[in-house]
Amino acid sequence: DLRGPGEGLPALTVTTILEDPYVMVRSAELEGYCIDLLKALASMLHFSYRVKVVGDGRYGAISAAGNWTGMIGEILRQEADIAVAPLTVTSAREEVVSFTTPFLQTGIGILLRKDTVSQEMSFFHFLAPFSKETWTGLLFAYVLTCFCLFLVARLSPCEWNEPKNEENHFTFLNSLWFGAGALALQGVTPRPKALSVRVIAAVWWLFTIALLAAYIANFTALLGSGSEQLPIQTFEDLVKQRKLEFGTLDGSSTFYFFKNSKNPIHQMIYEYMDKRRDYVLVKTYQEAVQRVMESNYAFIGESISQDLAAARHCDLIRAPEVIGARGFGIATTQASPWTKKLSIAILKLRESGDLDYLRHKWWESSCLHRSRERWSPLQPQALGGLFLALAVGLALGVVAAVVELSNKSRLAAGHLKKSCCSVFTEEMCSRLRIKGNAGQSQESSGRANA
Repeated sequence: DLRGPGEGLPALTVTTILEDPYVMVRSAELEGYCIDLLKALASMLHFSYRVKVVGDGRYGAISAAGNWTGMIGEILRQEADIAVAPLTVTSAREEVVSFTTPFLQTGIGILLRKDTVSQEMSFFHFLAPFSKETWTGLLFAYVLTCFCLFLVARLSPCEWNEPKNEENHFTFLNSLWFGAGALALQGVTPRPKALSVRVIAAVWWLFTIALLAAYIANFTALLGSGSEQLPIQTFEDLVKQRKLEFGTLDGSSTFYFFKNSKNPIHQMIYEYMDKRRDYVLVKTYQEAVQRVMESNYAFIGESISQDLAAARHCDLIRAPEVIGARGFGIATTQASPWTKKLSIAILKLRESGDLDYLRHKWWESSCLHRSRERWSPLQPQALGGLFLALAVGLALGVVAAVVELSNKSRLAAGHLKKSCCSVFTEEMCSRLRIKGNAGQSQESSGRANA
């Protein structure tokens, strides 16, 4: 028993249930989220209280004899005035007792052990650090860069002085090989000589270094996070698999949620649990967590309590899907004057941020040293600046090649006494159509020899 502060104040008998972190026994005293909430409400509404743990250890359901068990039964039998516990507000309970505004919002989730649902790495797991969009962008950047190398090497007179007499080593295939060598951080031939080609090569090298650093960092995070996509994401996945047994608390609101649901998947879950109730239904939340940790068992229950279990036990994880949004409320007798007072006080505590503080206080993880952030593939937006820098470098390389060719055309125009534009055009055509020119020159030389 725990008595609230103040003498001569209205006294309430409070029933609760032992469940971490709502109500726990520490050094022969009760503590937890609900105890702190009760203290705050007593201070605001000026009442004293006596806390008792529910006798049968149940939340409250209709027995086979038609009587209510648990905390709901104690309120109906006037053994307690209110129930402050993780007690879900349901229509069946609302018919016999009154509930305040919910002090915690929750839903129904699936609690699993990580190694029972761990998925084998796929054959192409090495592609996981980048998203499909990022890999597509990388392939496009690689082809575009190699094409710019090929183009600039043909245009630059410093890389290729006499197209008709000299051989250009930067063919398209050689350019592709040069780009691939940079991706592997290997120096390959041909080596660029012109400034324009070197600008593109340098920008591509910097791009690949930054890209490889991002890939290695994200791949390391992937291997260390254990956040591969779970094969059990939804309740439908849970029904389809045969490896895990699954169940919930016997007589809990979660069990009756599936019983009353019209959803076919929910009905299949209820039928499974009802047929195997002696094997899959558990009596307490602690038993459920222990069974998940020690056997191939998935526990269906309140998502907020499962989040706490996953924070306290680093080998546990909650599946992403949450259904049946609901809330925890304080139960009182019907027509009790305390119902509205407690509801208003709870709203004030929420508005002042006290409920958020209590949630943070009691849901603080005890395995922070092993907690990991949720991992996700690297998206193109994260590398947007890198791709932009590459695009600017390619543009600078092309501009430098045009400037180099323009300078040579201007000097040649002075010697040949032609216009600079005509010489520039001739140079451009001869460099871009070198195969055709070479073929014509070889054909003419063959005719002359004949």
